[in-house]
Amino acid sequence: MGAVVRAEGLTKRYGRNRGIRDVDLEVDEGEVFGFLGPNGAGKTTTIRTLLDYLRPTSGRAEVFGMDSRKESVRIRERVGNLPGEFALEDRMSGEGLLRFFARLRGVGDLRYAHELAERLGADLGRPMRRLSRGNKQKIGLIQALFHRPPLLILDEPTGGLDPLVQEEFLKIVGETRAEGRTVFLSSHNLAEVEKICDRVGIIREGRLVSVETTGTLVNKAFRRVRMSFAGPVDPGPFRALPGVKDLQADRESLSFTLHDNLDEVIKLAARYELVNLEYERPSLEEIFLAYYDGEERRS
Repeated sequence: MGAVVRAEGLTKRYGRNRGIRDVDLEVDEGEVFGFLGPNGAGKTTTIRTLLDYLRPTSGRAEVFGMDSRKESVRIRERVGNLPGEFALEDRMSGEGLLRFFARLRGVGDLRYAHELAERLGADLGRPMRRLSRGNKQKIGLIQALFHRPPLLILDEPTGGLDPLVQEEFLKIVGETRAEGRTVFLSSHNLAEVEKICDRVGIIREGRLVSVETTGTLVNKAFRRVRMSFAGPVDPGPFRALPGVKDLQADRESLSFTLHDNLDEVIKLAARYELVNLEYERPSLEEIFLAYYDGEERRS
C-alpha cells in the first residue's frame, strides 16, 4: 500500500507568527492516522494546507499522488472533509444540507446518510440555527462520510459530541478502515486516538516531532513499577540505574517510574528473592503530557 497523503518540508508562516515548519509526513492507504497536539500546535493549518485552502510558504504536499496546489479540485472530489469550523446555512435543515451536498457530489442515494443520522442521533428536520453545537457537528460528520470517499480528513471530529455518540463515531471509523479507506484525523482527545488509530503524529509549536505506531509509542514510554521482596532490599543500586526515577523504598519493597531499561531492573532484582513484580503501562494521554513536558525542559 502506498502513501495517500505525503508532505515534504511543508511550511506555512503568518508574518512573524508561527504556523507550521518543515512538516514531513506520510499517511498510508487504509490506515487511521491520528494527528495530535493542543490547540494552536498547527493541526488545522496542516490540514488546510494539504487541501489548498491555505498556500504553503514553502515545501509541497501530495494527496493521491496529485500536487495539492495544482490539482486541488480533483483531490477534494475524493476527500470527505470535516473542517474545524464547519460553516452552515442557518436557514437550511440538515436534510436540505445533505441533499445539497448529494447534488454537488453526484450522489443519488441518501440511504447511507440517513443510516449515519440514525446511528449518530442527528436531527435532520430542524433549521441549522436551532441546533446545538453537538447536532451541527453530527451533520458535519455525515456530510463528510455519506458519499464513502476513499480519504477522510477530519479536524477535531468529536468536538461537542457526548460520550455515547463518540463511541458510535469510532465504530464508524473502524468500519471505514475495514473497507480499505483511509482516515486522517486531528485531535487533542487522546483516549479516542488510542482506541482507533494505527499511527500517531505529535505536532508541537508547528513542528512534527514524532510519528509512531500507537503501540510503539506506548511501549517506548515510562512504566510505573512496584516490586516486593522476601527480605530487605538495598534501593541504592536500583536508584543508580539509568531510567529509574522517583524511587520510593520500604524495607522489603520498591516503587518507581521507569523510562527505559526494564531488562537491567529485572537482572538486578534477580539478586534478591523477588516475591512480586507489577508494572503498569501509561495511557496515551500520560505519554503525551510527559512528552510535552520533556520537550519544554529541553527547549
